[in-house]
Parts: sequence; C-alpha cells; structure tokens
Amino acid sequence: MRHLLKGLALAGLMVGPLVAQAQDTKFSQLGQELPTPNTYRTASGAPGHQYWQQRADYNINVELDDKNQSIKGSESITYTNNSPDALKYLWVQLDQNIFEPNSMSNLTQTAELKKDMSLRAVEYMTREKFDGGFKIESVKDRSGKPLKYTINNTMMRVDLPTPLKPGQSFSFGIDWHHNINDQKALGGRSGYEYFPKDGNYLYEMAQWFPRMAVYDDVNGWQHKQFLGSGEFALPFGDYKVSITVPADHVVAGTGVLQNANQVLSSTQQKRMAEAAKSDKPVVIVTQEEATKAEKDHAQNKKTWVYKADNVRDFAWASSRKFIWDAMNVNVGGKNVLAMSYYPKEANPLWGQYSTEAVGHTLKTYSKRTIDYPYPVAISVHGPVGGMEYPMLSFNGYRPEEDGTYSERTKYGLISVIIHEVGHNFFPMIINSDERQWTWMDEGLNTFVQYLSEQEWERNYPSRRGEPQDIVEYMKSAKNTQVPIMTNSESVLQFGNNAYGKPATALNILRETVMGRELFDYAFKEYANRWAFKHPMPADFFRTMEDASGVDLDWFWRGWFYTTDHTDIAIDDVKWYTIDSQDPAFVNAQRREQLNQEPKTLSEQRNLKDIQKTLVELKPQLKDFYNSYDPLATTPAQQKQYQSFLAGLTPEQKKTLDSGLNFYEVGFKNLGGLVMPLIVRMEFEDGTDEVVNIPAEIWRYNNDEITKVFVTEKPVVSFTLDPQLQTADTDLENNFFPRRLAPSRFEIFKQNQDRRNPMQRERATSSTSNGSNNAGR
Repeated sequence: MRHLLKGLALAGLMVGPLVAQAQDTKFSQLGQELPTPNTYRTASGAPGHQYWQQRADYNINVELDDKNQSIKGSESITYTNNSPDALKYLWVQLDQNIFEPNSMSNLTQTAELKKDMSLRAVEYMTREKFDGGFKIESVKDRSGKPLKYTINNTMMRVDLPTPLKPGQSFSFGIDWHHNINDQKALGGRSGYEYFPKDGNYLYEMAQWFPRMAVYDDVNGWQHKQFLGSGEFALPFGDYKVSITVPADHVVAGTGVLQNANQVLSSTQQKRMAEAAKSDKPVVIVTQEEATKAEKDHAQNKKTWVYKADNVRDFAWASSRKFIWDAMNVNVGGKNVLAMSYYPKEANPLWGQYSTEAVGHTLKTYSKRTIDYPYPVAISVHGPVGGMEYPMLSFNGYRPEEDGTYSERTKYGLISVIIHEVGHNFFPMIINSDERQWTWMDEGLNTFVQYLSEQEWERNYPSRRGEPQDIVEYMKSAKNTQVPIMTNSESVLQFGNNAYGKPATALNILRETVMGRELFDYAFKEYANRWAFKHPMPADFFRTMEDASGVDLDWFWRGWFYTTDHTDIAIDDVKWYTIDSQDPAFVNAQRREQLNQEPKTLSEQRNLKDIQKTLVELKPQLKDFYNSYDPLATTPAQQKQYQSFLAGLTPEQKKTLDSGLNFYEVGFKNLGGLVMPLIVRMEFEDGTDEVVNIPAEIWRYNNDEITKVFVTEKPVVSFTLDPQLQTADTDLENNFFPRRLAPSRFEIFKQNQDRRNPMQRERATSSTSNGSNNAGR
C-alpha cells in the first residue's frame, strides 16, 4: 500500500536505531572464547617473537611380509626439545592400537539390532577378532639400555633417565611389528586390498610406525586418544626410511627415492628422467610390466630407500600391480615431480586424470597459500578411499570392469585427488592440530578444493562450497548438530560439520562479507605466517581480521561457535511518496484510488438485481449532497497551496517535485545468524538494482530491523539474497510480494537402467553396428 509523506516531513526521518537491545551478544567481541595473546602467539594472529616448536627426526627400517600381511620395523628417533620446559618423559602415538579387539575405539562403538538384518551386518558383528595393534618388542636409548615405557591405549609414555632440558636432544629406538588390516573388511586409514583374480595384494601403509606426539605452548602434550575421527598432531623432522619388499614390488613413498639405480631397470630410470622434463604424464612402469609381475611373484627381495626433509609424517604403498606415471610441474620457478601409482583395474580413468589432477592441485593451491615446497607429490590408488600424508595421498574411485565409468566416478576421482593432494598444504605444511580441530584442516582444505575444482572446468559439479549446498544441514534438527568448534571425536554429521560448513563459511566470507581482494590477501597471509608451524583457531581468526581490516568476530561467533542458521525474512514493505500538497493532484489521486477499489460481492449483485433505486425513481428526493463532490478542488484550497509554495526554498521545491519513492522494508532474523542483506529491487520499467548491506545493520537489534530505500522509479518487487549467497534456509519468505519457491518430486520408475551412460552408449553403438552388418 502506498502512503504519503506529508509535506517535507522527511527532514525529521529517524535514521538510527529506534531501540537498542539490552544484550548485544551476536556482535560482542570474541573475548573469553580466544586465548590471551602472549610472546608465543600474538594478538595479530602471527607467531610471537618467542614462538617455539619441537622436532623429531627418524631413521626407520621396515620389512613387508607379503605372505602373512604384516610388517616388522626398527626405528631410531632423535627428539629435540626447543621448549622452555624440562621434560621428564616423552609421549609416542600408537595409532595402530585402534585395531586391538579391546581398544577404546572398538569398545565405545554403538550399534542397534533390527528385525531385518543383512547377512553382511551379522557377519561383521560375529567376525573373528583381528589381531591388530602394535607389538612393541623393545624401547632402548642410544646405548642399547632399556627405557621404561607405559602403553595407554593409543599412547605410549617413554620415561627418560634424566629430564630433557631446553635445547637438548635425546635419541632412542623402538622395535615393533604388527599385522596389516584388510581395509575392505575392517576399514581404517590404511591397509591392504586382495585381488583374487591374480592372487596379489596392494598395500597402503599409514600410521604404521610409532610416532612422536606434539608438545606445544597451548596444550603441553597433545595426547588425546585416537578413536578414529580426530586424526593426528605431529612435529616436523627429517626422515630416512628403508623399505624391504618382494623384488617385483613397486614402492611409492613420502620423499625422494635414493636408490633408483638399485630398484629400477635402466629403461625405467630413463623414463623417469624423461618425466622430470615433460609437461605430460610419462609412464615409468607400464601396464605390461605390472601384468608380468602379477604373474611371476618374485621370491627375492629389494630395499627401497626414501628421504624426506622437514615433514611431519611418512607413508608408503607397495604392490607388484602398480603402474607408475609422472610429469614435471613448475611451481614458482621450482620443478616438482607429480606422480601416480595404480593397478590396471584403475585404467583408463587413472592414466588420463590422476597425475594431471595432482599437477593442477599444486598450482592452484600454491597460488592461494604458499608455493609447494616439496620435490614430489604422489597419488596412489588402492583400498583407501581418500587419505593424506606428506607428498603422498591415497585415493579411491576406479572404472567398471569393462573400462567405462559414470560422471560421478570421473568427477569423484578428480575431486578426491584435489582434496587429498591439497592436504599437503592443510595440515601437512600449515600444521594444525587435527586431533582437536578437524575443521582447521578439512574445512580450510575443502574450501580451497572448491576453488581449484572451479578452475579445472566450467560449471564443475562441486559437492561442497556453494551456500545453497549446506542449507539442508543448516536447517536440520538442533539435536543432530554441534558447533564447528567441537572436538573431532565429538562431532555429529562429520562431513557436514567439519568439511561442508566451514568451507561454505569461507566462501561466504570471500564472496559476500569481505570481497575477494581482502579475503585472498588475508588467507594467503595466514598460510605464510603459519607454514611449517602449529596454528590454532585463534591464530586463523585473528590473522584474517588483522590482514584485512574487517571485524569478523560476529561471523566467527555465529558460524563457528553456534548452530544457528540463516533465515532472514522480508516481513513487510510500506511504500511512501511525498505529499506535494497540490490539491488538484492529491484529489485526483484519491479519486483514482477509489475507482480502483474492488466492488464487494453485494455491490456487484445489486447492480444486477436492483433495477432502480428510490432516488433514481424520485429525483425530487435529491439534495445538495447528491451532487456534492468532496474531491473537487476549491479556490480556497488552491490559495492555501500557493501560499505553501511561496514559503519554500529552491532546494525544498526541488525535493517536492522529485517524485521519489520511499520504501520502508522490515526484516526479521528467524534463524539466528546475522548476515549481510543482499536486496534486489525490480522496478516497474523492467530494470533492477541490487543493494548490498553489511551485517552490521543488525548490531542494534539482532532480531528485527527496518531499512528505508529511496528510488526514482516505483518498485514492483523486493527479493532477499537473489543469488543464494548466504545459505538462507527458507526462500519463500525472501520475496515481497510473496511467491512460492519451486520444488520437484521424482516419479519412481521400475526396472531402471543402472548402466552408466558410457556403457549405454557402447551398447547402443554395438547394436547399431550389428544391425548394419546384418543388412549387408
């Protein structure tokens, strides 16, 4: 409905808050939630001038038993205490202990029985217990003297003979062995896959050796038990690892191969040298060579030696089934060897896409963080669907047995490689505490993965990153959600909480709240500040604000510390124009409004049913009021109007004649999250205008506000968040006038063709060719 603003009353329009809320919780600064800055971690989010971190260097010998699916190893660890504290003991992680039958992880798993149980589910519950976990044979100091140790589930405390003082190092050795889990049957982040057709195994080895825990200025020892979700907190160091395997196995490992002349043929060495200069993948171990090895099953052994400097972990993979290809990628003027290892069952998909995806990831991530610092980056295909380690990742997805694959498989492969190779940056280099904060590696990595996917191909079908893709989670029941700032082992809906929601939040920050220029600069600054260090959430939050000059406490509070969601509604719209006080104009406008008012049902029927009224039959009954027109302009009104005009200044006269439209729009925050208002106004002439209003408009009232829009042209509709930038969970209240948001239902069809499009196309082509041949 249009209203008239009387005269020039706009001069007194209220432009500030009508009533400030008693509590300003959503825009309160993050105070108690963040730790107090100190000389180790500054208020700006940068490492302090006394920042320190520990170091652990390893020399490991390990042998793979391909007949019994087990490994036996011996390692020497040199631990350097750079902290200001004297340490009486060291803590070592024993993640393989998660596979012990009576591990905390196994004992605390929940389940329920149903009336209809699948045979596979019953077999899983009644299966023979896997004899997993580390078998520690000895823990000794450098001289061979036994050290006292205590195993507590997935952690082992090693007691030192004397306290390790600041600046000192201590070397000790651990001998151990453990069985390797069947990854397909037992799950896990590593394990083996058996190929019954050729009787061979493929091993992906991770968390395979006792590893030092982190000791830092925030937690002291980070020795929270590994239950399966919270991954790892690890210090940096140098590794030399010697891996003994059957002679026909090919081994991929973190770091650089030191003895290629001993484990590769001369031809394979030449191919490797060619790959180091090529911008396209070059096959080093061919499918024919791998197929021959699958059949021969060598009985002798070879040892592959790898070295890796300044890494926080080491992983490897081994199989006689491996095809191996590689190519050179130039990152910041430095050559990096991108490589892939995969069995023939992964072709043709892997040969076409894997190494190219590795190279693409290195370039796109380097652009947004730091230049990739390591000499190699590897993608390995095997039983693990997706897992990351320094310079090496395990990735799933393979084509059908006939070599065809669906779009979902194709893009699933590219995405998982981008994601897992991207983990080199988060957290392998920017080394956050995964045991505590999953989102700091998974969320940040998923966000950059989204950006990288969009640079791979136009309209790439990214699963996470776009605001509308997180809506269903955001509006789900509160008892199924926890805040992002929740310990990894307590997270509900892990993928949505730790991957999707933080990635979406960062995308909204970049596109809607901060803008790309400010965001990209601050994000890159965070990466540079904390490369090869141990950042905490406060370091990220503070750096993003410090480097951009944008106060984001309201954003971190809403998105990371609560389970609120975005649901902002256009509550009401009032339309005002200036009352010129010209009686002729005002009376004519009123007459037009009265003429446009709809007749009631009774009035419509009376026109038909009442042929003549009494006054119509007897005109003598008419008097003054039957001919009186209350909307006719009188001379007195005109005189008064001219007097009004004579008292106006030229500026006031201009405003009076402007014909401006004033819209008072009411907004309600129904979901709890305060967010920017993106408002599109569609005008009567078919044009439109988008207005972006910062979230600070909610600072005086977190629940409901009004905003006045002044336009030269009449507005026919208002739309809130027209480009779906804020993950708003209810679009129907984003329109004024209201309109229904469309949704679809799917009609179920019996006997659906479940072949992928590539298979259907081949089948059609085959039938067509057959028909043509038959007709000749």
